[in-house]
Amino acid sequence: MKTERRPLSLYLHIPFCVRKCLYCDFLSGPRTKEEQERYLSCLIREIRREADACKDCLVETVFVGGGTPSLLAPEWMERILLTVSGSYHLAKDCEITIEANPGTAPKPKLCSLFRMGVNRLSIGLQSAVDEELAALGRIHTFSDFLATYEAAAEAGFTNINVDLMSGIPLQSAESWTKTLERALSLEPAHISAYSLIIEEGTYFYEHRPSLPDEETDRLLYRMTNEMLGAHGYHRYEISNYAREGFECRHNLVYWRRGEYAGFGLGAASLVGNARYRNCEDFDAYIGREGDCRQEENVLSVPEQMEEFMFLGLRLTRGVSNLDFRKAFGRTIQEVYPGITEGLIGQGLLCRDKGEGDERFFLSERGLDVSNRVMAEFLF
Repeated sequence: MKTERRPLSLYLHIPFCVRKCLYCDFLSGPRTKEEQERYLSCLIREIRREADACKDCLVETVFVGGGTPSLLAPEWMERILLTVSGSYHLAKDCEITIEANPGTAPKPKLCSLFRMGVNRLSIGLQSAVDEELAALGRIHTFSDFLATYEAAAEAGFTNINVDLMSGIPLQSAESWTKTLERALSLEPAHISAYSLIIEEGTYFYEHRPSLPDEETDRLLYRMTNEMLGAHGYHRYEISNYAREGFECRHNLVYWRRGEYAGFGLGAASLVGNARYRNCEDFDAYIGREGDCRQEENVLSVPEQMEEFMFLGLRLTRGVSNLDFRKAFGRTIQEVYPGITEGLIGQGLLCRDKGEGDERFFLSERGLDVSNRVMAEFLF
């Protein structure tokens, strides 16, 4: 009797970039060619080493993030992807995403990636206004982005995401409108639109820039939803919009608490109900040849419930009471007595009683104060 394979997603971290952006708190930075090659060799060893534990899995998505994965020479990317496909069972329709930055992905490289089986590209634009890009410390101009986007389309990519950022230095409602209009004119399959958050350890944290006031920030947030919605993009997660059928399957795994294995510096994993994270020290990762998993945390049932709620509520479809009961043997109302009714009464949460199920999801007002709503589901 054939056993059905467990669905699994893979994340591969490439911690290299040309220059650190002023807002970036990711594990990334410039490295010498020798350091890059030593790291990539360790990454390949780690991918192979962990494969034995995943023999019963079917990999449905692969995401290569960073950093700037598009910095890599095609030969290295091919070695990495061949290692993945040779070590794991990949679904025929496996979604394979690579993050790219303008100025690091010329057309020949993009053509190589497409031939290797990469079928989704995520390009970091952030802003279509050059002065704002400079204020963020980006290495590219809007013209550079356009050249990369057009080269990607010519290479064969039809599933392209464009990353945008609001609430940034020098930005106004007028300039944000220009950014949205320029992005929309390209008709990408997916748009991620995040608001800038000043994180500890970044240049912006130490040298606070002048940012749009709170009222303007809220206006930009509303403009995003209205303009993208008017152009046929449906909001399926707090900060993510897609044309029908082009939702990011990899990120949906995170929000639905699916299983994923992370490889590389600082990469996180969720296997069963255990969370793991690799070390964040570059030299330690190299020294132990990628064998530096740490911070194992076997989640208690209450922690699993919390995650089910605050991750699931990021999705505009919200959470299913039927799925909650299947996972935990009780309904959401039994575990959180009075909370759902209270939030519905405040106009922050909505309820949809469909056939055989009941879903809870954030209202438009609830989306505006999502952190406050999600905090209600922490024990």
